[in-house]
Amino acid sequence: MPTASDPPRSVRLPGARTAPAGTTRVREPVVRRPAVGPAVRPPSGPPGRPRPFWPWLLPVLLLSAVLTRLPSFLRPLWNPDEGFLATQARMLTDGGTLYDTVVDRKPPLVPWLYQGAFAVFGDSSLWPVKAAAVAAVVATAALLASLARRRWGERAGRAAGVLFVLASVGLNPEDAQAANFEVFMLPFTAAAVWCADRRHWTAAGLAVAGAFLAKQTGGVVLLPVLFLLWRSAPPGDPRRAALIRLGAGCVLPVAAVAAACGWSRFLFWTVTGSGAYASFTGSELHVLGRGLVNTAIAAAGSAGLLVPLAAALRHRPPRRRRVLTADLWAWLAASAVAVVSGFHFFGHYYLQLLPPLALLGAGALHLLGDEWTRRAALCAVLSCTLFLGWSAAAGSAELDHARKVADAARRHAGPQEKVLLWGMHPEGYWLADRRPASRYLTAGLLTNFSGGRDGPRVGQRYGIEGGWHTFRAELSEDPPKVIVDDSRGRPYEPSRMPTLRYLLAAHYERAERVDGAVVYVLRPERGGREEREEQAEGRAADAR
Repeated sequence: MPTASDPPRSVRLPGARTAPAGTTRVREPVVRRPAVGPAVRPPSGPPGRPRPFWPWLLPVLLLSAVLTRLPSFLRPLWNPDEGFLATQARMLTDGGTLYDTVVDRKPPLVPWLYQGAFAVFGDSSLWPVKAAAVAAVVATAALLASLARRRWGERAGRAAGVLFVLASVGLNPEDAQAANFEVFMLPFTAAAVWCADRRHWTAAGLAVAGAFLAKQTGGVVLLPVLFLLWRSAPPGDPRRAALIRLGAGCVLPVAAVAAACGWSRFLFWTVTGSGAYASFTGSELHVLGRGLVNTAIAAAGSAGLLVPLAAALRHRPPRRRRVLTADLWAWLAASAVAVVSGFHFFGHYYLQLLPPLALLGAGALHLLGDEWTRRAALCAVLSCTLFLGWSAAAGSAELDHARKVADAARRHAGPQEKVLLWGMHPEGYWLADRRPASRYLTAGLLTNFSGGRDGPRVGQRYGIEGGWHTFRAELSEDPPKVIVDDSRGRPYEPSRMPTLRYLLAAHYERAERVDGAVVYVLRPERGGREEREEQAEGRAADAR
């Protein structure tokens, strides 16, 4: 039986038909057409020997991904997420325990990837994980190309793969060029739909689990997978068996990871402990403005996909519904819900939209023809060039500030002494090569500042449950040699945090001011009654 991705069969010429006596026998060719589904068209191209698909496409995808992500190698890191992951990886390598002495609101797959890269290549550079990000982009593009080729032919497959790579950098440079959670989540989401399209339900479930373990919102790819299962599996026992295989593939890997990390800790840090973070209350206008700006930027970066898709929807060709199928729209809708969830609208969230958009765009080009393919390619190349120029010209003010803070911490604390950077730039620990004094690497975890939320729901009472009690215990048992107040007037400044305010007043003295950040150094310990009174005052501050 042929598959939809097979090339057309050759024309067969059967034997001559029997002709009446006295007439000349004539051979009439009988053409047997290949069985092609309603949404599939044989690959188009010039006559002659067909060009091989994968030997040509894979080098193009690899070269395109390397060129478009080249700016990521030009800086030590691009955003605080990379700094957070790098610092986490060092702590894990030094014997830390994930979701205990090393914490974050994210699943463990990407921190473990950073840890593995540091174990093999050392922890002084992020180039191994940046190279892994290039590989993730290529893998995602190849899976999308395979999906599009299976459905609509080789031209659509090439379009889906190449246009995805070009669109993947169409964001603010710090979102597009970072080796962050989303870029490592994308291959799993594409693999889940790829496997479901071929009815490999166990493998599809494993891919869904991998997407969730890279980032929680990756799990929404289960919706299009279920849609494909419901549409393709026959009712009754075959459908139930498929659901069981899919469910086992989804649940068992997540359960194994949760058991390894500790069920309660895993559940708290990945699901239940993020309620305040995901709330829309506070800074509504600030968040709405960010959402509008980043949506516009993502739309401009995906112009090579959105323009042909809009044209196909507007022209309403007869075969539109058979090409732009409901499973692709379900995937796009689920990804849009993932972008909106949490109400933060960070630019890197929009990467999750690209795989379904790439397939919808390739399907639209299949409907519109060669001329539109050339237009879309030109549009995508121009858009990608503009964003690469933005990456090359982007300023480095925040990175320069983090370097200055790291230099100050290194001046006042020795290699074996701990430091506390009270701010939203955990990359300072990695740049300073100094151990963090707390498992809470940003002030956001203890105050709910959470990436720019600056409204009334920022403060000591809105932090992680039990966080301030643990924080005070950490700093009391092993006080950091240096505390850097990097709040710079933001709502989490120490004057608004009673516990930290009393700690600084009781045990630290101001040493210097660096680029707006204030550096405090531990004073020689005082004992006796005065210290006990200060500890009691600190506990009262915790209670308040």
